[in-house]
Amino acid sequence: MQYGYIKVAAAVPSVKVADCLYNVRQTETLIAQAEGRGVEIIVFPELGLTGYTCQDLFRQNLLLEQAEAAVIMLLDFTRNLDIISIVGVPVSVNNRLLNCAVVIQKGDILGIVPKTWLPNYNEFYEKRWFVSSLDINDTDIRFAGNKVHVYAGPAIFRTCDGVQFGIEICEDLWAPVPPSSRLATAGADIIFNLSASDELVGKHDYLKSLLAQQSARTISGYVYSSCGFGESTQDVVYGGNAMIYENGCIVEEGNRFSIKPQLVVSQIDVEKLRGERRMNTTFTGLPDAVSPVFIDAHSVAQCDFELLRSVSPHPFIPSSGDMAHNCEDILSVQAAGLGKRLVHTKCRTVVVGISGGLDSTLALLICVRTFDMLDIPRKNIIGVTMPGFGTTDRTYNNALSLMESLGVTIHEINIAASVRQHFSDIGHDEAVHDVTYENSQARERTQILMDLGNKLGGIVIGTGDLSELALGWATYNGDHMSMYGVNAGVPKTLVKYLVRYIAEHDVDDKSKATLIDIIDTPISPELIPAADNGEIKQKTEDLVGPYELHDFFLYHLLRFGFRPAKLFMLACHAFNGSVSGAQVYDDETIKKWLTTFVRRFFNQQFKRSCLPDGPKVGSVSLSPRGDWRMPSDADSSMWLSECEKL
Repeated sequence: MQYGYIKVAAAVPSVKVADCLYNVRQTETLIAQAEGRGVEIIVFPELGLTGYTCQDLFRQNLLLEQAEAAVIMLLDFTRNLDIISIVGVPVSVNNRLLNCAVVIQKGDILGIVPKTWLPNYNEFYEKRWFVSSLDINDTDIRFAGNKVHVYAGPAIFRTCDGVQFGIEICEDLWAPVPPSSRLATAGADIIFNLSASDELVGKHDYLKSLLAQQSARTISGYVYSSCGFGESTQDVVYGGNAMIYENGCIVEEGNRFSIKPQLVVSQIDVEKLRGERRMNTTFTGLPDAVSPVFIDAHSVAQCDFELLRSVSPHPFIPSSGDMAHNCEDILSVQAAGLGKRLVHTKCRTVVVGISGGLDSTLALLICVRTFDMLDIPRKNIIGVTMPGFGTTDRTYNNALSLMESLGVTIHEINIAASVRQHFSDIGHDEAVHDVTYENSQARERTQILMDLGNKLGGIVIGTGDLSELALGWATYNGDHMSMYGVNAGVPKTLVKYLVRYIAEHDVDDKSKATLIDIIDTPISPELIPAADNGEIKQKTEDLVGPYELHDFFLYHLLRFGFRPAKLFMLACHAFNGSVSGAQVYDDETIKKWLTTFVRRFFNQQFKRSCLPDGPKVGSVSLSPRGDWRMPSDADSSMWLSECEKL
């Protein structure tokens, strides 16, 4: 395991019913292929060494002896292999036949796990041949030339890297209380399922929903292998499903009804799963219903790491399902949050500063949506544009155009004279464009908005977004402050996405044209005078770095608690140009901006410790009252030191 990832495989070999020699050779071939690809754990279908559909042949001593001989062959084959193999085989214990998973590594049987829930309805008759794990006690038996332990109770296997996994077999998953639920709460990171599920109309979709739900409910990895081509088609057909899930999301799957053997390989992020579990107090608060037995696997050599999974460069952007539905959900959360605040305060007026930039544009659009929802005239939205030393004609005109087309009240106040008076009062040279020069403008604008709110009986709507909160890219007690921050849970990449959605679906043609130009305008606080040609001179992303990188770091840092080394690895993978629509950044650039992100994230916590109220819209939030409670004077040296070593 490296960077928290473990490489796993679901294998579906070709089988011949009751031909153990053929079946074990097919199994060996897939194990060898998996070992060559660096797979650490591989799972095969239920009763794969005999074939699941042997029926009354399971009562034949010859078949049982040949199945045991096949296991001996596997032990010899794997003697010099690091890979852990989980195969299905019938095992006799005290004259009772069990449908079992045998766990093999380096020529040893680590343990045998019997099936718990035996289907005995419709096309299934397993109780005719097998007994349940509930019918036996833990015991040692002689099997495949070795003294082997059969685990009737919960058993968790542990790799040398500390990854813990449990096993259930087919029907166990479909039971009201699957063994995997107890295994996960007892510490299993991954569940491996050996299955023999036949194909029926509609069953495959139900199976996938079941796997997704169980892996999500247990916050686990789930690796599923079901028998396929070669099983008897006397009455039913087996499609050969091979699927790998992680916390509700499918990571990789094979091809159903393939007539060729399949080896489905991917990686499961155990570190992420454990982070999710630690954060989920419902999961960690479950009582210890079982006391599992832990079985340690053999130590193995470390292999070179290569990430097999795709990584989205824009984790905040909806990537599946109905895009319109996702956008409407986000916008509705923002509008509902503001609507409740207005109803509670009996306020029918809002004041919002409109700069012609993305954030204030989204805030204005949310105000419009909220006022329409509450049936309050849009004229009660007071849009205030406050041109200053760095305001360009482009942003100024866009601000006026948007307010006009949306039908809100326009209020213009030029701040140049008042800021110059302030410079005179504090003895600051206007020619020195330092932090005092910039912050004086931001605080003057906030003072105007607050005082206008008092005068007009309205509340001031904050425009700052989640990305700016993470970087501290706001003037303390300037644009940092408001009476309700509608964008507090929306990162910059998502702001642009939402504004584009509204432009294409929810406004008139004039507003749409303005919104598209705002999207195309470079992000800037416009606190430094424009260039001689009138273009924006102060570009935020030139100063603090690309927001798509910072949003990527923010998501994985807060959502999963990843360290800088893993953030760097994931970002290098996500922004290498292989993902459609992603900007390309070299390793040095990613390291530079990751270091900037870490430094600013720690240093600027004091601004987040006193944030105004605002709605959470996704899984990541920086509210000091909710998701993120961090001391303002926390030390960042460990994180920065790791950044330096990248």
